[in-house]
Amino acid sequence: MDRKQLAVEKHKEWQGKIEVISRAPITNREELALAYTPGVAEPCLLIAENEELSYDYTRKGNLVAVITDGTAVLGLGDIGPSAGMPVMEGKCALFKAFADVDAFPICVDSKDVDTIVNTVALISKSFGGINLEDIAAPRCFEIERRLKEVCDIPVFHDDQHGTAIVVAAALLNAVKVTGKEMGRLRVVINGAGAAGVSIGKLLIAMGFGNIIMCDIHGVICEGDEGLNSGQEEISHISNLQKEHGTLADALKGADIFVGVSRPNLVTREMVASMNKGIVFAMANPVPEIMPDEAKAGGAVVVGTGRSDFPNQINNVLVFPGLFKGVLAVRARDITEGMKMAAAHAIAAVIQEDELTVDYVIPDAFDKRVALAVADAVAKEAEAEGISRV
Repeated sequence: MDRKQLAVEKHKEWQGKIEVISRAPITNREELALAYTPGVAEPCLLIAENEELSYDYTRKGNLVAVITDGTAVLGLGDIGPSAGMPVMEGKCALFKAFADVDAFPICVDSKDVDTIVNTVALISKSFGGINLEDIAAPRCFEIERRLKEVCDIPVFHDDQHGTAIVVAAALLNAVKVTGKEMGRLRVVINGAGAAGVSIGKLLIAMGFGNIIMCDIHGVICEGDEGLNSGQEEISHISNLQKEHGTLADALKGADIFVGVSRPNLVTREMVASMNKGIVFAMANPVPEIMPDEAKAGGAVVVGTGRSDFPNQINNVLVFPGLFKGVLAVRARDITEGMKMAAAHAIAAVIQEDELTVDYVIPDAFDKRVALAVADAVAKEAEAEGISRV
């Protein structure tokens, strides 16, 4: 039985990857009276007087909503909310397994921004955080922006920011391994969707150097026509020399390539034109260039999104610990400073004397990561004054 068939069989066996388990014993009349009526009225009245007490008397303080409209599910595209449910359940299972955070999948049957924003806002009081997932660009940018304006809990689009954080963490260590100099790097990002734009913005904020964004038409430059809102925003702070050209042109002399696009777009010759390149080819399941080809072209550090090659760039290193941290201090938001703190925390899990070209990012199952991220994010939230405890 191959992996695809086995996955289908296991999903049929599981009939869902998560379940609700009662934390309150209800085995007799007294327990029933405490957990439900009449006893439950007392915490209800206390919360009615002070809404913040919902963190103390309900599960809100450890509960995240994982929300999708099913329009950009993994590499499968717009398959709809029902078909996206196995992925959302899987995400919830990862929250629990890696950080003991409870999460619940919610698949919204709409592609209308107003409907999605209103739906999420109206149910947000049940949760301590909102994790947006697999929502296509450019709609995802507006949905996140508007939800952050109307919700008093953190809203985080993992495809954007989780990807950006883990890429930044891996690059911090890759730069150390290669002896390159922060601030003087030429970084080419291919794929200017949700993930690519967010990666670019975070790398700029962290001072990596000149970021060159590319899409299917080539290099993105300020003033180009047809840019979506996210691309337009980053065009003003990237491509500092106002270059034009193809991806191959952009890669000449580049220090770093980050791919969040499509398979087989980068050749060995293109890598050879780089400056002893760091290559993170993260298209799944087939990357922009296979690791052996990238190495043959002269790449020094190579990472992918796959678990069967070294340096897996995996969001699971980010979102469980990040939400664990924001929930611990009841943060109102997830800021750029908190994202940077998370990236540095992930990178720092590997001691400098442990770093090698094949080990610039911790393993997905490294138990140190979630706690390190949670601690760093919580401390940054407190330092920025957006925690509630």
